[in-house]
Amino acid sequence: MSVSSMKSLFGYKAWANAELFALLRTLPAEQADALHLCVRTLNHIYVVDRIFRAHLGGEARTFDATNTKETPSLVQLQADVAATDAWYVDYASGLSEAALSETLVFTFTDGDAGRMSREEMLLHVVTHGGYHRGNVGQVLKSISVAPPRDLYTKYLHTSEPARRAG
Repeated sequence: MSVSSMKSLFGYKAWANAELFALLRTLPAEQADALHLCVRTLNHIYVVDRIFRAHLGGEARTFDATNTKETPSLVQLQADVAATDAWYVDYASGLSEAALSETLVFTFTDGDAGRMSREEMLLHVVTHGGYHRGNVGQVLKSISVAPPRDLYTKYLHTSEPARRAG
């Protein structure tokens, strides 16, 4: 995969997260249980994103599990996710094709050894987030709230309107 495609995928991820958080802010108070489940799921995505950020940077991870014991507020999580999304967009933009194929060795939170290329790690972060945003979408559907259309094609046409020109 090209660096350009990787940058586009992380732009999409940031856009999809922003759309979802905007919708979640509109949920009425009587949907507190559903909102809590959504925040727990989105927090899991955030924590995994941060774990892989540490792996990519060769840094110690700040999390020892794939979710936190305490649930952050929606507002705090949205800010943390936006900052992490911005980091990934910047990171992907600064990579070379050679760096994408570089293999990194790390340890998963369960203690097992891992070995993945930067490209594989980045693709994991993108697909993992998409999978769990889908889980949140299902929770929203269960309370009769239509989730945002989390589609790469929608992102491309929204971020580059000229693509719609015939």
